[in-house]
Amino acid sequence: MNATKCFMPLLLGLLLYPASLLMAQTNAALPNDSLTLDQCVAYALKNRAAVEQALIDEAIGEREIKANLAGWLPQVSAKYGGTHLFKLQQQPFAGEIRTLGQKYTSNVLLEATQTLYSSELLLASKAARYTRQQLDLDIRQNKINTVVDVSKAFYDVLLTQEQLRILDENLARQEKQYNDARSRFEVGLVDKTDYQRAAITLANIRSDRNRAQASIKAKYALLKQLMGYPIEADLEVAYNYNVMQQAVLVDTTEVVNFGNRIELQQLQTQQQLQQLNTAYYKWNFLPTISSYINYNWLFFSDTFAGLYSQAYPTSGVGLQASIPIFQGTRRIQNLKIAQLQEKRLEVEAENMRKAINTEYQAALANYKSNYYEWITLRDNAQLAQEVYDIIRLQYNEGIKAYVDLVVAETDLRTAQLNYYNALYDVLASKLDYQRALGTINIQ
Repeated sequence: MNATKCFMPLLLGLLLYPASLLMAQTNAALPNDSLTLDQCVAYALKNRAAVEQALIDEAIGEREIKANLAGWLPQVSAKYGGTHLFKLQQQPFAGEIRTLGQKYTSNVLLEATQTLYSSELLLASKAARYTRQQLDLDIRQNKINTVVDVSKAFYDVLLTQEQLRILDENLARQEKQYNDARSRFEVGLVDKTDYQRAAITLANIRSDRNRAQASIKAKYALLKQLMGYPIEADLEVAYNYNVMQQAVLVDTTEVVNFGNRIELQQLQTQQQLQQLNTAYYKWNFLPTISSYINYNWLFFSDTFAGLYSQAYPTSGVGLQASIPIFQGTRRIQNLKIAQLQEKRLEVEAENMRKAINTEYQAALANYKSNYYEWITLRDNAQLAQEVYDIIRLQYNEGIKAYVDLVVAETDLRTAQLNYYNALYDVLASKLDYQRALGTINIQ
């Protein structure tokens, strides 16, 4: 009984230890501090589901290549057979009917074959390189999409956080103005319309803040999903708006290089595979050649009990070649289809170059317009701040009416929010422009 009491906690500890160790490793893998954009992207490149799936697809593809090339290795097989003849063969011989064979027969065949030439295996050998290249391009494309998607989601979170900061400042300022307006009304300096206007503005700011507060949770959830970040773990982002403002600049004189675009590289790989497929149908007119060696044990007996008492082995080595002579023009038709598919890919490649150029021109125009708008709205935000400061002083001195202060406050809030919206737009359009150029860094 005492031994059992001592053993059970030990057993329970051993069972729980791997789980606790795994949890400790998982928690250790998560960063403790706020993440910068580069850290978010680096984490996503290792943990995003789409990237992991692409890596798994690469591993599957490598196994498929090895499976297809396994035909070049010797193929060894064993066969067994047994027969009970109810009626033995009879044949006339020298005027007499003689019975041939015995009631029970069996054989065990061990055979090894080696393919010397095969169109299918030759295709598999030549296509292996391009298949690996295609799988690698798929991974790179997923990583490019990850960099762009995570960066945009990161900027979106920052934009919403900055909106909350601006609304919090406006809310505190407006609450003070509302209290001042109500106090002035209560002492009879102004009528009640001033603090009523303040109440309306205050309610609108609170509504906007609640909306931003609710949306930021969804935006954090999207960022976690794109990063492959655990749902239950907390995520905080770190940012420096001065650095972000410097990051909006990009060289707009760079000319698009079609060879940098991953989509065109993928299409070129498809063309190379299709050229091999066309060659395969030409190789089909050649014979399939293989060599073989076998060893066959034969057994005969009139009784089942004595069937395996004596073996009569045979063995041989040989060379065989096979070619289908006529298949109803199937090979010719398949060859023509492959050649037409080559032409189709050529047309698609030319059309893709035009589409890439269109995408580049659109991304460049979008970036330039967003950059100009961002500069304009930045200046507007500074002017709106100056106008608000002046009107607030004039209102406090009794020079300006309260309605002028409300208008200045609204203009300032709108200018600030528009500025940060424009900052997000120009950063997002910069990513689209870099993707159009094919210069997204995935390292």
